[in-house]
Amino acid sequence: MALDLETREQLLDTVARFVAERLRPLEARVSEDDAIPNEVLEEMKALGLYGLSIPEAYGGLDLSMEDECLVAVELGRTSPAFRSAFGTNVGIGSQGLVMFGTEAQKQKYLPGIASGDIITSFALTEPEAGSDSANVQTRAIRDGDAYVLNGTKRYITNANKAHLFTVMARSDPDRAGAGGVSAFLVERNLPGLSVGKPEKKMGQQGAHICDVIFDNVRVPVENRLGAEGEGFKVAMQVLDRGRLHISAVCIGVAERLIRDCVAYMGERKQFGQALSQFQLLQGMIADCKTESLAAKALTLETARRRDAGQSVTMEAAAAKYFASEMVGRVADKAVQIFGGAGYVADHGIERLYRDVRIFRIYEGTSQIQQVVIARETLKRGG
Repeated sequence: MALDLETREQLLDTVARFVAERLRPLEARVSEDDAIPNEVLEEMKALGLYGLSIPEAYGGLDLSMEDECLVAVELGRTSPAFRSAFGTNVGIGSQGLVMFGTEAQKQKYLPGIASGDIITSFALTEPEAGSDSANVQTRAIRDGDAYVLNGTKRYITNANKAHLFTVMARSDPDRAGAGGVSAFLVERNLPGLSVGKPEKKMGQQGAHICDVIFDNVRVPVENRLGAEGEGFKVAMQVLDRGRLHISAVCIGVAERLIRDCVAYMGERKQFGQALSQFQLLQGMIADCKTESLAAKALTLETARRRDAGQSVTMEAAAAKYFASEMVGRVADKAVQIFGGAGYVADHGIERLYRDVRIFRIYEGTSQIQQVVIARETLKRGG
């Protein structure tokens, strides 16, 4: 649902103030503790951030894709770990249910997801199936009124806190590729489901990824999401939306880095003048600003097309590819502009440099985005 202009501005202003006044001052602490304070999570729930994309009928804000992207840009101006706390509830952990769930499934889970009482995770990646997502090996064998799941999922965001997993598993072991994969809503408390310890990561401390192990986990048939064999379809449609959300976060981080660089360049002096007076550094700022503007234009235009009901698989892939690569280049230039100060922890530049590296990997690597873009372009004839 698209917000009217006044309501949109109020929402964006509220999120911007929350980021500036509550989240940014906590960045170093969250990184050091590898945890977001519980009181901040409760404030996020109160603001409705867990339900940005959930329909109003189930307690969410039901934002349009464009409005969600604008909110994500604001959230990108602080450590990405904060957004990750509720990101799965807004995106890949809920949208399969929103798009393919039965009314009974929606009534059971969506209100809790919107409020943040239910934390979700999206379990697709495996030890031997990351970019090759149609090759999942986790099995889901029908046994009477249930499917029995066996296998391991890897690098699953928010798995250590999740109450509900959207799991892709092979329900037809005799059928190779995407056609044999189905999607399931799997509750955390089912016997046989266990979660590994959080991985130590390059960046985004405070956001956690873990293995999820299924050992003869019986999942009721009514918890299958969509028809049998539709799992890959569920995953790809979920990722279209998720890729636009990630693109918007990348833009927010880039804009944050550019502002930090401009402020530093005005204060720091070399050879008797401010860094802002050096043309080589001005050129770096110009490159950063141009690329961030281009990414924002592409992402918001694609979001508007999706809101209009158009297929945006290629455009969403292009946005995610460009925006995630762009923020990596901006972060690199930011370290260079700050010089030695950018390499140490005090200014937070080196932390953001590490934080943004994952954007080129999850929800489809840059190379997978290239494959999607090329395939769709060839299919369309140009």
